[in-house]
Amino acid sequence: MDWSENKIVISDNLQNFVGKHCTLGVDEAGRGPVLGPMVYACGVCVTDNLEQLSTLKAKDSKTLTEDERSTIFKNMQSEKNSNLFAYTMKLLSPVFISKSMLGRSKYNLNEISHDTAMELIQIVCDAGVVVDKVILDTVGPTEKYEAKLKKRFPKIDILVSKKADSLHTIVSAASICAKVTRDNYLSQWSESSVPSGQQFGSGYPSDSNTVAFLNNSLDKVFGFHSVVRFSWSTAKQLLDTKCVPVVWEDNENNDEVKQPSRLGKRLTSYFQSNKADNIVLQRHAFFEERCISSVEEI
Repeated sequence: MDWSENKIVISDNLQNFVGKHCTLGVDEAGRGPVLGPMVYACGVCVTDNLEQLSTLKAKDSKTLTEDERSTIFKNMQSEKNSNLFAYTMKLLSPVFISKSMLGRSKYNLNEISHDTAMELIQIVCDAGVVVDKVILDTVGPTEKYEAKLKKRFPKIDILVSKKADSLHTIVSAASICAKVTRDNYLSQWSESSVPSGQQFGSGYPSDSNTVAFLNNSLDKVFGFHSVVRFSWSTAKQLLDTKCVPVVWEDNENNDEVKQPSRLGKRLTSYFQSNKADNIVLQRHAFFEERCISSVEEI
């Protein structure tokens, strides 16, 4: 399983909602764990059918057991509900998350979340669904997030709400999609990569089984498996304290006398005299051929 690439998932029945007025609910799973992807899901339901979503028994995924979530998700995907609920999802890989947070130009988790939510909304719009309203759980300051979404989608009613996954069934349904999908991917990885009898826990840094797994799976030269978010402080501390130190040597011999170079000079140095450089600048051929020289007085 490739944990280095992000992945978009779109339910086959999204086409059933083309041309219909719909309400979307957006939520995520896996924001805090040190293991596995973060999954964003966007649930789609015809606005006039929102009350029927209660028949799916969708609730905030955190209040349900794993078996209950799986049963509800299968029910969402069933043929009988193909005109009631559809979804789009994006799986953000651990490698992508870590590279974004550690890159020279930082791309923090809130910005990643905002952009992912907008991407999923855009996918639904581009599919031909008429989006009336989008309800999202808050990420960062509520007002700023809502303003950002309204600027991107000025014709759509936007509601950013705290605990939206508990208050709005469409967001609860999206929450279940995200949670079950993340759990399934981790389960597949566990079956293929985790030694028999070894537990990786919940994936959260506070879980002793997760910490034990990180310690036992750490390679002193190559670090962690790509399922680990190496930008998380728990992983970074282990890399710093238990891995072989790496020294990046300078290719230049510091004992050699370096030749004067215009590379790396400060901008202001071009506007002042510096005899120490002893650099003779070649005049352009245009001036040489025409015997043109600069004058200080006329």
